[in-house]
Amino acid sequence: MHKLRSFSVAKLAKGYSRLSSRLKGTGGRPSAPLGSRILTNPDDIFKHNMWDHVQWTEEDKANAQQKAKENAFIQIPLEEQGKFDTEASQYWDKFYEMHQDKFFKDRKWLFLEFPELLPSGAKSQAMNRCLDDQQASYPQPSGSSTDNETRHQQHNGPTHYHRNTDTSNPQTESHQGAALETIEDAIQTTTFPGQRASFRILEVGCGVGNSVFPIVNSIKETDAFLYCCDFSTCAIQLVKDHPDYDDSVCHAFVHDICEEMASFPFPPQSLDVILAVFVLSSIHPERMQGTLNRLSTYLKHGGIFLFRDYGRYDFSQLRFKKGRCLSENFYTRGDGTCVYFFTKDEVHNLFSNAGLEEVQNLEDRRLQVNRGKKVVMHRVWMQSKYRKSYPLSPS
Repeated sequence: MHKLRSFSVAKLAKGYSRLSSRLKGTGGRPSAPLGSRILTNPDDIFKHNMWDHVQWTEEDKANAQQKAKENAFIQIPLEEQGKFDTEASQYWDKFYEMHQDKFFKDRKWLFLEFPELLPSGAKSQAMNRCLDDQQASYPQPSGSSTDNETRHQQHNGPTHYHRNTDTSNPQTESHQGAALETIEDAIQTTTFPGQRASFRILEVGCGVGNSVFPIVNSIKETDAFLYCCDFSTCAIQLVKDHPDYDDSVCHAFVHDICEEMASFPFPPQSLDVILAVFVLSSIHPERMQGTLNRLSTYLKHGGIFLFRDYGRYDFSQLRFKKGRCLSENFYTRGDGTCVYFFTKDEVHNLFSNAGLEEVQNLEDRRLQVNRGKKVVMHRVWMQSKYRKSYPLSPS
């Protein structure tokens, strides 16, 4: 945690000013207030809870690297590490039994950052709700400096989305359509929840539904269906007990995405979207690639994987005390839950090795402010979108 006097706010503001002028002519985040809150005057730093597009100085980078090196110097002995993997669901069950649905807030930023979550007919209405919610939440002061990922997310602005799929060739388009038709015909021969939906979404690691219910309330009266899973039985029960849970548009189930032999309640190549928000970081690094490989088989060709998680040298990594490190950039918290901190290259390699093509891979650097305590914190998150390509047309 950095007190205001511990770094040069003037230097930080100067960097933001240069960035602000560059953003005006680029395809970056849209115009203010969403996603373009750039600090240009150091006297303004405590006027808001979050500043966007943070430019780190070389000193900032060096200090972060040194702090991470120090808190990773003493690692938990190997013979004691196994339980954090094998008993992970138990640790999360205890977390949800203690906090119920009170720890995280609903992700009101969701459709602004990930409009791909919704079928076209539901997008405009959901986006308007997100804009209203975010604008209403902006003036509220920050009461604490907790590591609650959803507190910052209410200030997230959307990023532009571009399709990489080439549909300019009529033959390619015809082949893709025929392939999808064949797969969909095969899917309709089996029976499973959401079988009749034309647009299917899966959220993995859904917790108590902070993404589930914004989605559910936006896809009602559309031809979309949401699946959501978590390996915590307590979390899934809380989802099912929620007054907005509707099994006509949603199917919640207990599932460990790391379990190689566990089956999903839907067939391969049946999903349009997979969503993973602050989920992959809780998995042991050695299991991440296999998990993504298996999940990608359930995406349709042209389907998209939406990802948001912790980035390397985020404030929450640097504040770990010595003795909490399991391996490089992988830690366990006091409650037994684990967290990994990614780089852009690591994210790209994981998804590319799973056979997916990059649509977006961003490092989201912010400055989070506790105005009451006059404290500022560097936050780093990863946000990515990867698409499952269509099979090549026969020559």
